[in-house]
Amino acid sequence: MNFQDELVKICSDYADLKFQFHYRYWETDFLRFYQSQINYNISKSSISLSTTLYKGKKSYSFTIYNPDLHKLQEKIEEARLIVDQLPEDPDFIDLEDDEQRSSEREKSNNIIKVNLEHKLEILNQIAKALEPYDFRIFGTFICNFKTLYIINSNGINKREISSPIFLEVKAVSQKNEVTVLEAYGGENFNTFNLDRFTKNITAKVKAAQSEVIDVEPGEYDVVLAPRCIGEFWNYLESSLTARSLDSRQSFFEGKLNQKVFPDQITLIDDPEHPDLINFDYNGDGHLYQKTFLIENGVFKNFLVDNYYGRKLKMEKNGAEGAALVMSTGNKTWEELVGSVKRGLYISSLHYMNFINRKETSITGLTRDGTFLIEDGRLTKVVNNLRFTEKIADIINGIAEIENQAYTVPYSSNYGEFGISSVKMPHVLVQGFQISSSTRTV
Repeated sequence: MNFQDELVKICSDYADLKFQFHYRYWETDFLRFYQSQINYNISKSSISLSTTLYKGKKSYSFTIYNPDLHKLQEKIEEARLIVDQLPEDPDFIDLEDDEQRSSEREKSNNIIKVNLEHKLEILNQIAKALEPYDFRIFGTFICNFKTLYIINSNGINKREISSPIFLEVKAVSQKNEVTVLEAYGGENFNTFNLDRFTKNITAKVKAAQSEVIDVEPGEYDVVLAPRCIGEFWNYLESSLTARSLDSRQSFFEGKLNQKVFPDQITLIDDPEHPDLINFDYNGDGHLYQKTFLIENGVFKNFLVDNYYGRKLKMEKNGAEGAALVMSTGNKTWEELVGSVKRGLYISSLHYMNFINRKETSITGLTRDGTFLIEDGRLTKVVNNLRFTEKIADIINGIAEIENQAYTVPYSSNYGEFGISSVKMPHVLVQGFQISSSTRTV
């Protein structure tokens, strides 16, 4: 009997308990580069079992690394003694019971497909292309492979395989430390185009050769790169959850099926999008399918998991906001920039924090390539800026949207190097509020 079958058996062996198991095998190949040289390369793997034990309305969680049946049974007996001493959750009803299954498709292991030799070839080409401009490259190139089994006492026994890729290249000027950024991510490495990647970062480096200036605080017409609008949506995702609705922290409270944004704004959670990291299930084991969150400016759905679906008597949809896709418009990037008399092009954001989550007010910094736009052209590098804005106002301020979208990856760069992705276009935002200059690149 394999270990997954042992977990299924345990679910039926304890009549007075219920279990939720996440049994995970994870491996990574993590490469860091610095000054256009390899800094280090780490390959490692782990096997873990995350368990939540339920006794009535009480619960207790623990994690075992390199688990076996003996270790698990010992921990269960320990947990039985602890859980009796814990308070009840009056809102707990039952575990996930959605039996719908995906195809649970097999996936290539990108650690093997994009091996170290292949990574070095890619990075060498990028580094050589930037040498004439006296820029060096820094960043990370990560490939993960994970098999996750979700098993519970309500008959859930499902498997999900993922193999995300994250390549982030920061090019740094050796003259004045101006930085620009280019990134690639997803699961299907066949979509990676090295020549296009090199061309894009080289174009940013060329733009970064210009004079570095400060700009005054105030309102600006701003072209936001896909990474930026993706980060704003990622921050707003917390307001889309049924959990935030329950805690009265959701901007969307009382707005279901109401117009909240302009007509051109559509946001979809699409875990099967071919350019993104794909998912079969949410953390409960509920089938995770394409879900419209905003459609033509109308708020359509919260992200509803098992617990809050039952508590708030909402229909569960399994959506997690882990594969956000914003619909495109009808303008080219050149037309977006060309329409700005005097404004800013913002490539990346940093150190964002909510001021008021329900109001969506947030503060943060620009980084890795902010440029002044004058008469429809990028003319100067701008020192990093601080902004204080409401995400809802930023989205309502979108005047135009690019006619194509780009896959943007994000990574935590610690722990299991969690990698996520979104699909976003450039957008033109009117009236973006800059609060101050950092006076540093």
